[in-house]
Amino acid sequence: MWWYLSQNALLGAVESGLIYGFVGLGVYISFRVLDFPDLTVEGSFPLGAAVVVVAILAGYDPWLATLFAAIAGALAGLVTAALNQIGKIPNLLASILTSTALYSVNLHILGGANVPLMTGDTIFTPFSSSQISDAVMRPLVLAFLGIIIIALLWRYFESNSGLAMRATGVNPRMSRAQGVSTAAQIFIGMALSNALVAIGGALFAQVNRYADSSLGIGTIVLGLAAVIIGSTFMPWKRIIFPLIGCFIGSIVYWVALAYALNGIPGMTPFDLNLVTAGLIAFVLIAIGKFGGALNDRT
Repeated sequence: MWWYLSQNALLGAVESGLIYGFVGLGVYISFRVLDFPDLTVEGSFPLGAAVVVVAILAGYDPWLATLFAAIAGALAGLVTAALNQIGKIPNLLASILTSTALYSVNLHILGGANVPLMTGDTIFTPFSSSQISDAVMRPLVLAFLGIIIIALLWRYFESNSGLAMRATGVNPRMSRAQGVSTAAQIFIGMALSNALVAIGGALFAQVNRYADSSLGIGTIVLGLAAVIIGSTFMPWKRIIFPLIGCFIGSIVYWVALAYALNGIPGMTPFDLNLVTAGLIAFVLIAIGKFGGALNDRT
């Protein structure tokens, strides 16, 4: 029936939602905090997956491999920031150039279009047990990691540096008048944003045990969906709420997507992008009609 979703399908949707919650955080920082439209995420997501798989297969600890992925994503963000701030290339075009270049970089890292992770431990391996299934264990680990990242970001955005970054996105001219180096804040923010996206890619690769150079296609849409839906459920202005909202929005989106694909007659995985576009369009229309009432709760 349309309202029925098996336990495994529901857990799988929650798992995907938690993974792409990290992408949502990265998109939130670039789009909402910095007001910097960034398509680098389409390259940094598969970059994180590629780095973590190659590092694990090379014998590195999975936690260290995930750190390598985050650093690689941060470097990608710095390239985009450099093209924009030093090269004076418009932000959207700068991010497109970086994303385009990253496709070739990812192919070089992987040595081909895709690489399976058939052997080697992941960050989930130590938590495997006979008492709890992997389908339940992985979302729990992902949720715990998400809580840690949200707490760290909350602490950062409440600090002087974080407040300077938020001010840069709201009013860069006034920020410069107050002595804030807006260029430095864009470099830091873009590095942080793409590091989070790369972590999402690294977690995706460890859950699904493969990396593919084309994983980034549509990533920006999924990240924006998490941010938009999250802002609907968490409309309050304190910085902690939109951070949490990125994960809530991502989970809601993936659960709704699972229901749509399982409940609408004739729907198949081929219709994934169609359903994605429809869900996001519905949310945007709903926000347009009811957003004023929601914002009254702040």
